Amino acid sequence: MRSERGDDRNEQRGGGPLVVPENALIIVPIRNAVLFPGMILPLTIGREPSILAAQQAVKTDRPVGILLQRDAEVEQPRPQDLYRVGTVANILRYVTLPDNTHVIVCQGLQRFRVSGFLPGYPFPVTHPERIDEPETTDSQIEARVIRVRERALEVLQYLPQASQELVGAVKSITQPGALADLVAGVSELKLPDRQLVLETVDLTQRLDVVLACLLSRLEVLRLSREVDERTKASIDQRQREYLLREQMKSIQKELGEGDGSNSVEIEALRKAVAEAAMPEEVAAQANKELRRLERMTDASAEYSMVRAYLDWLIELPWREPAPDSIEIAEARRILDADHFGLTQVKKRIVEFLAVRKLNPGGHGPILCFVGPPGVGKTSLGQSIARALGRKFVRASLGGCHDEAEIRGHRRTYIGALPGNIIQAIRKAGSRGCVMMLDEIDKLGASFQGDPSAALLEVLDPEQNDSFRDNYLALPFDLSRMLFITTANVLDNIPGPLRDRMEIIQLPGYTQEEKLEIARRYLVGRQMVQNGLHEGQIEFAPAALQAIIRDYTREAGVRSLEREIGAVCRRVAVEIAEGKREGMQVGEADLAGILGAGRYDNEVALRTGLAGVATGLAWTPVGGDILFVEASRTIGDGKLILTGQLGEVMKESAQAALTLVKTHAASLGIEVGSFEKSNVHVHVPAGAIPKDGPSAGVAIFVALASLFVDQPVRNDTAMTGEISLRGLVLPVGGIKDKVLAAMRAGITRVLLPARNRRDLDEVPAEAREKLEFVFLDNVDDALANALRRQRAAATEGERE
Repeated sequence: MRSERGDDRNEQRGGGPLVVPENALIIVPIRNAVLFPGMILPLTIGREPSILAAQQAVKTDRPVGILLQRDAEVEQPRPQDLYRVGTVANILRYVTLPDNTHVIVCQGLQRFRVSGFLPGYPFPVTHPERIDEPETTDSQIEARVIRVRERALEVLQYLPQASQELVGAVKSITQPGALADLVAGVSELKLPDRQLVLETVDLTQRLDVVLACLLSRLEVLRLSREVDERTKASIDQRQREYLLREQMKSIQKELGEGDGSNSVEIEALRKAVAEAAMPEEVAAQANKELRRLERMTDASAEYSMVRAYLDWLIELPWREPAPDSIEIAEARRILDADHFGLTQVKKRIVEFLAVRKLNPGGHGPILCFVGPPGVGKTSLGQSIARALGRKFVRASLGGCHDEAEIRGHRRTYIGALPGNIIQAIRKAGSRGCVMMLDEIDKLGASFQGDPSAALLEVLDPEQNDSFRDNYLALPFDLSRMLFITTANVLDNIPGPLRDRMEIIQLPGYTQEEKLEIARRYLVGRQMVQNGLHEGQIEFAPAALQAIIRDYTREAGVRSLEREIGAVCRRVAVEIAEGKREGMQVGEADLAGILGAGRYDNEVALRTGLAGVATGLAWTPVGGDILFVEASRTIGDGKLILTGQLGEVMKESAQAALTLVKTHAASLGIEVGSFEKSNVHVHVPAGAIPKDGPSAGVAIFVALASLFVDQPVRNDTAMTGEISLRGLVLPVGGIKDKVLAAMRAGITRVLLPARNRRDLDEVPAEAREKLEFVFLDNVDDALANALRRQRAAATEGERE
């Protein structure tokens, strides 16, 4: 040892000695220990501020404050990196070892709480708030003391370093606080648990915390001992089995019954490899693994791994798939039988099948069906498989966030398996099947990799003829596979992956289409699922229309099928009870079965006042209508926005208010009224986040309606982005928005003029029922949205 008192490095840079106030406390931060009052603990310090702090305390013969760091990795802890409760301690001894390591031996005296750090010192200094130890006791505390002592003695039995003196100290201490501190310090609790005990002043709570930590620690120690005993027993058993097997091999060899290997199993595997029609490279690898397996004993840990790998190679379909048998007329019949409507989608699928028939070896496109839930994306894939005469397999990608789920795990990992692609091919038994990758827009990247990046090779016809799964580590030809993907939202698919697919949009259904789908498919399917036979239930057309109109509001037909199923279940109950033999379900019967209607035509009700406009919105599950409500109160010109609006929508509202101010003169609005009132814009359904620029026209019309005190036409809905020059800019999702307007009973739709070309995608039925007005600027919107007397007045002002 070089020194018992440390180096003399405790003078200020300016040349004078450090002066720490008498009522202040020098702090020594530590990384991985908690000192309790009454304990003596050696601490190693190596950071310059800590060494200076300890030397200053030794030199001035004063105590120090021991504080634990929140993160041991922080090299230079700041005040926020330290816990606020620590222990005042005396330095009994300061030792500098030959390797320049500094050690202080501290004795804990009392708890303290940091009230703030003093600036201007090379080490932390604080005015401490000393915490006195409670001395109260009662029967509850005494009972807790007994339980803590019993559990502590059990824990010490599992710790080999626990001495008899320590056990005696735990038995002899009677003060509750001292016992809790001693047990927490010697029971090898986790640092956060020790710090929690130190911070808990109340004796009852401190004893409860210590008891909970002891019970958790005791469970871990018991489990660890059981694992150690089981591991030792397992090793002994495996050694015994190995010796017995070696003896069996020797006996079989002396009896001339073979060389002791599993020759029958090996020969069966060799025959299966020969019959699997593997490519040359794969067959070579399989035979290599077979030779390895032949040299192993089946007690070896690697034996089962090699055997499982060979089973995968044997069971995969390596043979060339049979050629497709495509009849275009039959394909049309299948598509029409399985799906109603979707004319453009069926047309594209027939084109796809025709090209496949004329060029069987060509690389066709990867089809991606995009549309709201319940419009028939998955069932379209099944229909394509039927038309091709191929097997159909489905792999759901929703929530997939591990690249290994696509490419598989390497064989070095325990329990390794191929990815979902290879597993699905093995299940189908053909590498020419139709594989649907469902919910491709719901892939998620994580620290385990990006599954969408792994799909780039799978969905590229130019590359997937040599797809390598990590488990197989061999090329597998996917070029004869027909991949079809589905998605609800196109924007969530990464660009490079989207570029490899041909997007086919599936629109939502109109009410007439839903009626036909329910009549042709849903009623019969629900009758079978609920055990009803022909004649036991019959839906009147008016009943189905009422279910569609009053009980569902969706782009697809899933909710519609659930409601039809609910009606079927009610009838099934009455038939099972013998109350009736069948039922003709009419519109009047629905209220008693399904309850009151959930939806009604609320547009007229909600747009009867000035300041309310009906907008059109796009959601991942189809289009929807939204109401923009504007109100003003006496104020100083503020704009208040509510309803969970996103940043883009808030900016649209600000732009709309600016446009109203710009058009104040032409609208007959007093300019000073803007400065004397606060404007509040609210979009109901406040629990649902809303964003996007397409509500700009609706917000502008609502504000203009408010200030001119003229209501908006209740048969009109609108969409479009606005600019500060008053232009109406194009937006997306026109098809879904138009169908939503028709479902809500709207008869007129205001659209940006540059969205005129998007009407080609709108179903003919919607184009016939709705009146479309195309807007070039916001003046067109006002002329067509406000009531006729307001529009006429505006025209008169222009003249």
